[in-house]
Amino acid sequence: MALHLTDLRVNSLTEPIGVHTPRPEFSWKISTSEPGILQSACALQVCRDGGRFEGADLLWDSGRIPSDRPFGILYQGHRLQSRKRYLWRVKMWDNTDTASTWSEPATFETGILDPELWTAQWVTGPPPSPHAEDTPLYFRGQLDVTAEVVRARAYVSALGWYRLFVNSTDVTGNALVPRWTPLDEIVEYQTYDVTDLLRNGRNALGVVVADGRYRGRSGAFARRAIYGDQLAAFVQLHLELADGNTEIVTTDHTWRAGTGRILHSDPMYGESADLRISESEWLDPAAPLPGFTPVRTITSKRQLVGEAVARVQETRLLEPAAITRTPSGKQLVDFGQNFAGVTRIHLPGRAGLQLQLTHAELTTSDGELDTLSFVTSKKRPWYQRDKVVTGPSATWYQPWFTIHGFRYVEIDGLDEDLRPEDVRGVVLSTDLTSAGTFECSDSRLEQLHRNVEWSLRSNFVDTATDCPTRERSGWTGDLQIFAPTATMFADVQAYIRRYLANLAVEQLPSGGVPPYVPSEQSAHQMGKLNPFTRFAATRVLEALAGSAGWGDAAVLLPWTLFRYYGDTEILRQQWSSMTRWVDRGARVAATKSRTLRRLRKPAGSLEKYVLDTGFHWGEWIRPGETVLDKARDAMTHRPVVATAYLAYSSRILSEIAAILGYDTDARRYGELAEHVTAAYRAAFVRDGGRRIGRDRQDDYVRSIAFELLSSAERTRAMNRLAELVEAADYHLDTGFLSTPMLLPTLADNGRADLAFRLLLQTTSPAWLYQVERGATTIWESWEGYDADGNGLASHNHYAFGSVAAWLYEGLAGISPAEPGYRVIRIAPRIGGGLTRVAASIHTPFGRAASEWRIDEDRSVHLRVEIPPGTEALVTWDSAGTERRVGSGTHEICWQ
Repeated sequence: MALHLTDLRVNSLTEPIGVHTPRPEFSWKISTSEPGILQSACALQVCRDGGRFEGADLLWDSGRIPSDRPFGILYQGHRLQSRKRYLWRVKMWDNTDTASTWSEPATFETGILDPELWTAQWVTGPPPSPHAEDTPLYFRGQLDVTAEVVRARAYVSALGWYRLFVNSTDVTGNALVPRWTPLDEIVEYQTYDVTDLLRNGRNALGVVVADGRYRGRSGAFARRAIYGDQLAAFVQLHLELADGNTEIVTTDHTWRAGTGRILHSDPMYGESADLRISESEWLDPAAPLPGFTPVRTITSKRQLVGEAVARVQETRLLEPAAITRTPSGKQLVDFGQNFAGVTRIHLPGRAGLQLQLTHAELTTSDGELDTLSFVTSKKRPWYQRDKVVTGPSATWYQPWFTIHGFRYVEIDGLDEDLRPEDVRGVVLSTDLTSAGTFECSDSRLEQLHRNVEWSLRSNFVDTATDCPTRERSGWTGDLQIFAPTATMFADVQAYIRRYLANLAVEQLPSGGVPPYVPSEQSAHQMGKLNPFTRFAATRVLEALAGSAGWGDAAVLLPWTLFRYYGDTEILRQQWSSMTRWVDRGARVAATKSRTLRRLRKPAGSLEKYVLDTGFHWGEWIRPGETVLDKARDAMTHRPVVATAYLAYSSRILSEIAAILGYDTDARRYGELAEHVTAAYRAAFVRDGGRRIGRDRQDDYVRSIAFELLSSAERTRAMNRLAELVEAADYHLDTGFLSTPMLLPTLADNGRADLAFRLLLQTTSPAWLYQVERGATTIWESWEGYDADGNGLASHNHYAFGSVAAWLYEGLAGISPAEPGYRVIRIAPRIGGGLTRVAASIHTPFGRAASEWRIDEDRSVHLRVEIPPGTEALVTWDSAGTERRVGSGTHEICWQ
């Protein structure tokens, strides 16, 4: 029997450089053709680069570690040094105590772990004028190389998005870095291997810095300069030479700053460039650089942390689906797909042509580009425009420092007709590893699956945004409801960990969680306000930071990572954040209540556990809701939503405490959950469960899914939920918060027939209504268009795409029976007229797959693949027959 260990990773990355943690986390996969293999123990060794796994070179020999999981092993050896490369390997023992051979060694390299090792200075240009536009800065430094370079690493960051150049080589490429963090306090640095780019003699280092998230526009109000108005660059280059010497080259007072062909750049509004301006001299170390002036050095107390997530960069190129002329005569390129990115266009060699590229998701009924869908004020005209003046030579042009959400690009200023080969759509997204596949006999569901993936890829950028067009904000509630679905499409563990680290930094002293992460209310902005306005702004921020379902991301996102990745470390890391959020909710419930409730006390002595004050977004965007409806719902429906979430998060927190061995906390939060649940039932459940809250679908879905009811109440509530679905002519009536739970709640409680009818519904509100209207991503609203055919809201908003979890967990039946899929549940739902469903998920152990088909004789064939290291509970047929199987491939047939 051959056991091989493959896909060795550190912090979810393959052979990373710039690892910025003293305790890296190791994972691997088990590869074997032998069925029924489980891991019972493992051993890891780490040694110095170039050394051996013995003697003084060996930094850590873990010995035999009892563990049935090939992931989550933290380094426990001698202290790792900054900027060092290490080798590591792993072996395992299976369930018969047979040992594998040692894996092939893998590597990782640390970044700068010790803050005192930073010697570079932040450099900036001249002081910005009060009316300074969004003009990028070009920085250049020089270094002389006197011997062959054996190893060179550049550690680079910026206040703004940047590109690094070594001589004429663009090192960063089209990545949008650094990632968005709470830039008042933390900024990420990137590590680059530039060994092969340096030459003997004089070399040029160049950095172009644009507004990015630091100074660029963000949020619903497109506010600019949230974190500051001075762009800055930071470079620290370490060289190891063949003669044994080492050198450090940094940004300092010797660098010079100026401007270049990129005239203006904003992540939301777009970019302007003049290609008549030559940039060749800028990267020539011998050039005098007229117009460049000495930099200014500035101090910054921001903490530098290494990037821990794949970069936002080009992940795909799209060809045009069609190129037409609008009635107004402008060229319109349709890429056939809504996405986030930019346009790459081949420009003619005629200097002085002024082109404008305008991007949007939709066209109007008369064939023009729709630039009105998001314009909420006459003072804010349409954005997402790139402008370029052509140079004397034909060339390809692509903006560097902006990102748009679009399907269509309108090109104005170019007389000759574009050829299909002259234009491409550049998809920009965090380069996450794909995790899931889905196929079925209904092509509409396959399109729905594709739409969800495109919305994920469009919005999982430098934070998890709501949409790539309007706000581009990292809304907590959106990610909280969608995260379980995201795990089935891509490896998002490190991505959500980064988001949670930002959340913990942004969390208020009260425990409140801003509605978006990073928060768009920065210390820099607050410092510019007068005391009265600052006090008012603080009160508003505190109010917004208490919304149920949104702030609960502090608890439910770590729980998602535990359920789907077996990630216990994130539970430890976020423990303080989680408890502060729940404690805040319990404190507000106990000390504040509306006057009417104080007088009536509908829950009696349990009123102190009812959360009925503060601002809450509520269910959010139910079908047909107007702006007034949303406001009314947020005000009047808040107690039933907020109290339900307080009960649920308290219960989850109790379970987390038990997992971490915090027994006292487990009891305390368990008791809190019991009290809040009892208060919920006393305050909002009527007629034995036949009426809950305001008698809406979401009230029953939430109550059942959160296990807030007795058995008898649950039965009555299910009956009432079914009645409401039927009364709506088999349409849903849910918003952001309860839509992810709607189909599972129905199917898991005996009404899978209703779940299928809702899934396959084709009239609005419905998922397949969007598909049949030609959607290529998920819409923000259920309607998508108004009565006149005009677009409504965002057409690239992943929240309602949470239904795709049921494609995997319901139709294909793949779900974790134990955290991290150590035990996999395979329980496919067969129905809805479907004759075949096939899905796979790349779990932390490897690929799990489920495929079923109905043959002409009505027999059902089920084929499952279970990865090594796991077992599966396979359930099939109407009787719920169950079998426990080991790893390998299994086939079952029944009538």
